[in-house]
Amino acid sequence: MKKNNMIGSIIVSIRRELLQTILKGARTLHPRETVMLLRGKKKRNSIEITELVVPPLAHYGYGFTNLPLHMLPMDFSIVGTAHSHPSGNTNPSQADLNHFFGRIMMIVGFPFVDETNVAVYDRNGEEVSIVVAK
Repeated sequence: MKKNNMIGSIIVSIRRELLQTILKGARTLHPRETVMLLRGKKKRNSIEITELVVPPLAHYGYGFTNLPLHMLPMDFSIVGTAHSHPSGNTNPSQADLNHFFGRIMMIVGFPFVDETNVAVYDRNGEEVSIVVAK
Protein backbone atom coordinates (compact mmCIF):
# COMPACT_ATOMS: atom_id res chain seq x y z
CA MET A 1 0.00 0.00 0.00
CA LYS A 2 1.47 3.33 -1.02
CA LYS A 3 1.10 6.34 1.22
CA ASN A 4 -0.77 9.16 -0.51
CA ASN A 5 0.54 12.64 -1.30
CA MET A 6 4.15 11.53 -1.51
CA ILE A 7 6.51 13.01 -4.04
CA GLY A 8 10.17 12.25 -3.95
CA SER A 9 12.99 10.71 -5.85
CA ILE A 10 13.39 7.78 -3.45
CA ILE A 11 10.85 5.01 -2.89
CA VAL A 12 11.17 3.18 0.43
CA SER A 13 9.60 -0.23 0.98
CA ILE A 14 9.13 -2.06 4.25
CA ARG A 15 7.27 -5.20 5.26
CA ARG A 16 4.22 -4.57 7.42
CA GLU A 17 5.71 -6.83 10.11
CA LEU A 18 8.81 -4.62 10.46
CA LEU A 19 6.74 -1.42 10.47
CA GLN A 20 4.53 -2.88 13.21
CA THR A 21 7.66 -3.65 15.25
CA ILE A 22 8.78 -0.01 15.00
CA LEU A 23 5.30 1.22 15.96
CA LYS A 24 5.08 -1.22 18.89
CA GLY A 25 8.47 -0.05 20.18
CA ALA A 26 7.28 3.56 20.01
CA ARG A 27 4.06 2.69 21.89
CA THR A 28 6.07 0.83 24.54
CA LEU A 29 8.40 3.75 25.26
CA HIS A 30 5.76 6.49 24.93
CA PRO A 31 5.97 9.31 26.10
CA ARG A 32 9.73 8.92 25.56
CA GLU A 33 11.20 8.83 22.06
CA THR A 34 12.65 5.68 20.57
CA VAL A 35 15.28 5.15 17.89
CA MET A 36 16.28 2.21 15.70
CA LEU A 37 18.67 1.69 12.83
CA LEU A 38 17.24 0.56 9.51
CA ARG A 39 19.16 -2.11 7.63
CA GLY A 40 18.35 -2.68 4.00
CA LYS A 41 19.22 -2.81 0.34
CA LYS A 42 19.77 0.21 -1.90
CA LYS A 43 19.13 0.16 -5.64
CA ARG A 44 19.24 3.43 -7.54
CA ASN A 45 16.15 5.29 -6.30
CA SER A 46 14.71 2.56 -4.11
CA ILE A 47 15.49 1.36 -0.62
CA GLU A 48 14.12 -1.86 0.80
CA ILE A 49 14.19 -2.01 4.60
CA THR A 50 14.88 -5.61 5.58
CA GLU A 51 15.86 -5.50 9.27
CA LEU A 52 15.87 -3.36 12.38
CA VAL A 53 18.90 -2.87 14.62
CA VAL A 54 18.74 -1.57 18.18
CA PRO A 55 21.62 0.88 18.47
CA PRO A 56 24.07 0.28 21.32
CA LEU A 57 23.95 2.68 24.28
CA ALA A 58 21.08 4.74 22.87
CA HIS A 59 19.32 7.04 25.34
CA TYR A 60 15.54 7.36 25.10
CA GLY A 61 14.44 10.67 26.56
CA TYR A 62 11.41 12.89 26.80
CA GLY A 63 11.49 14.87 23.55
CA PHE A 64 14.82 13.48 22.28
CA THR A 65 16.93 10.41 21.67
CA ASN A 66 20.68 10.26 21.86
CA LEU A 67 22.60 7.94 19.61
CA PRO A 68 26.37 7.84 20.19
CA LEU A 69 27.60 7.72 16.59
CA HIS A 70 31.05 6.43 17.58
CA MET A 71 29.38 3.31 19.01
CA LEU A 72 27.51 2.40 15.84
CA PRO A 73 28.63 -0.70 13.98
CA MET A 74 30.59 -0.25 10.76
CA ASP A 75 27.79 -1.65 8.69
CA PHE A 76 27.24 -0.40 5.15
CA SER A 77 23.82 -2.05 5.04
CA ILE A 78 22.45 0.57 7.47
CA VAL A 79 20.27 2.78 5.26
CA GLY A 80 18.98 5.15 7.94
CA THR A 81 17.15 5.55 11.21
CA ALA A 82 13.63 5.37 12.54
CA HIS A 83 12.55 7.34 15.56
CA SER A 84 9.34 8.39 17.24
CA HIS A 85 7.72 11.73 17.90
CA PRO A 86 5.40 11.28 20.90
CA SER A 87 3.66 14.55 19.97
CA GLY A 88 2.26 12.93 16.82
CA ASN A 89 4.02 15.40 14.50
CA THR A 90 5.85 13.42 11.83
CA ASN A 91 7.79 16.40 10.46
CA PRO A 92 11.54 16.43 11.13
CA SER A 93 12.87 19.00 13.57
CA GLN A 94 16.03 20.96 12.86
CA ALA A 95 17.81 18.71 15.37
CA ASP A 96 16.60 15.66 13.43
CA LEU A 97 18.04 17.05 10.21
CA ASN A 98 21.31 18.05 11.91
CA HIS A 99 21.80 14.50 13.23
CA PHE A 100 20.75 12.70 10.05
CA PHE A 101 22.43 9.29 9.67
CA GLY A 102 22.23 7.24 6.50
CA ARG A 103 20.11 7.87 3.40
CA ILE A 104 16.66 8.06 5.00
CA MET A 105 14.99 9.01 8.26
CA MET A 106 11.66 7.48 9.25
CA ILE A 107 9.55 9.31 11.82
CA VAL A 108 6.59 7.60 13.48
CA GLY A 109 4.07 9.76 15.30
CA PHE A 110 1.60 9.13 18.09
CA PRO A 111 -0.71 7.13 18.27
CA PHE A 112 1.68 4.74 16.46
CA VAL A 113 -1.05 2.65 14.82
CA ASP A 114 -0.21 2.16 11.14
CA GLU A 115 1.40 3.75 8.08
CA THR A 116 -0.81 6.82 8.42
CA ASN A 117 1.41 7.68 11.42
CA VAL A 118 4.67 7.31 9.43
CA ALA A 119 6.72 9.67 7.26
CA VAL A 120 10.09 9.09 5.60
CA TYR A 121 12.54 11.83 4.63
CA ASP A 122 15.71 12.11 2.61
CA ARG A 123 18.81 13.93 3.82
CA ASN A 124 17.41 17.26 2.50
CA GLY A 125 14.32 16.93 4.69
CA GLU A 126 12.07 16.18 1.74
CA GLU A 127 9.38 13.57 2.25
CA VAL A 128 9.73 10.44 0.11
CA SER A 129 7.35 7.66 -0.87
CA ILE A 130 6.84 4.65 1.37
CA VAL A 131 5.35 1.34 0.31
CA VAL A 132 4.18 -1.07 3.00
CA ALA A 133 4.18 -4.65 1.74
CA LYS A 134 2.57 -7.70 3.23
